[in-house]
Amino acid sequence: MSLTVDKINDHFKTISLNDEWRFENSRSTYQYSHGYHRYPAKFIPDLVKKIIEERTDENDVIADLFAGCGTTLLEAKLHGRKSVGVDINPVAELITKAKITAHNPTRLKNVYDSILTKISLYDGTHIEELKKHDRIDYWFDSENKAKISYLFEHILDIENKNIRIFFLCALSNIFKNCSRWLQSSTKPQIDPEKIPQDPFQAFSKQVKFMLKTNDEFYSHLKSNGFDRIRCDIRMEDARRTSIRTNSVGAIITSPPYVTSYEYADIHQLTGYWYDFIDDLLDFRKRFIGTFYSRNEDLSTQSEIGDKIIKKLKKKDLRAAREVANYVNDMYDVIIEMKRILKPGGHVCIVIGNTTFKDVKILSSEIITELLLLNDFSIKEEDTIKRAIPVKQIPTIRDKKTGRFTTLESKNSKRVYPEEYIIIASNN
Repeated sequence: MSLTVDKINDHFKTISLNDEWRFENSRSTYQYSHGYHRYPAKFIPDLVKKIIEERTDENDVIADLFAGCGTTLLEAKLHGRKSVGVDINPVAELITKAKITAHNPTRLKNVYDSILTKISLYDGTHIEELKKHDRIDYWFDSENKAKISYLFEHILDIENKNIRIFFLCALSNIFKNCSRWLQSSTKPQIDPEKIPQDPFQAFSKQVKFMLKTNDEFYSHLKSNGFDRIRCDIRMEDARRTSIRTNSVGAIITSPPYVTSYEYADIHQLTGYWYDFIDDLLDFRKRFIGTFYSRNEDLSTQSEIGDKIIKKLKKKDLRAAREVANYVNDMYDVIIEMKRILKPGGHVCIVIGNTTFKDVKILSSEIITELLLLNDFSIKEEDTIKRAIPVKQIPTIRDKKTGRFTTLESKNSKRVYPEEYIIIASNN
């Protein structure tokens, strides 16, 4: 039976957890190039794999409008499907480019050996530090800053663009370990007791891991004839993409959560080092659902969303505006999904509910409503509820501020204990 707008709330109350989608002991996040770089709210590759195998055909082009670190695109390539993804975050674009590109192992090892030779010549005096943003000095001590500058300079000298991206991804993933950033936190904060790792040692360990997994990735693609499968990532806004109309067979994506501009904070180290950003506030404005993205209108296309926003308004006007912006932005995204999907194509959205300012944000119900309003059809059995045993996302919010925190905080409360997979058909 297909869902209707008036049945959404009652329907979601009846959905039970589906253990088939739990993937509790999955190690897939470390297979092939999936583990190249840490990333918050990572898709579990097994989830994407299951959707691809059960809901797509060999000739389908698969799209992800919130590509993140490229899990959907990588799984599509591993399955021999063409794919295209977009993300507004330049750090996400860099990571995804690195992950979806397999390299000849010998060629890659030769480039790495040349970098090791450069490292062996480092004497701490002959390299002039690159002039970087003031925030780099905030996060890194002078010795580690000089070593990272040295590595960065020599990676930029690599002629082959894709191999250069491979090593830039490796360098990016060690920034947190080599900085004063509190290691266990996704929230930007200094750890005064932390002894940062040596960049040369951390870089070597990271590259060795990536070389090993690249070998597996390269071998898989070659043996299956998938090495030339088209796989494209573009730095674009999910509301306005360059993807051709009616060109996509399936969309597999996980939209950001409310207040997603925290992604900007999490990725600021790479953003500053690679000159992707100069102003963190301006960087935040690019993301879906921020306080800054629209005017002060609190009305949306979603009746479910409007009820939630009305409750929030009584507690915190700014929070209400953020949620209104999020709902309106996601409405525009779903219009874009409708445009790029072929008739009969599927959109598979993975989304979780949360609590913000002690108000339940029913994101899954809102997304379902927006899909139905845009002439998608959803069967009742195609709204799947799964527990989240492991997910790399901050899962603790402060009840007063709504910001991510730790369990040690007296105002902390857990969020995202489960999520929903919503599968809709394009009529």
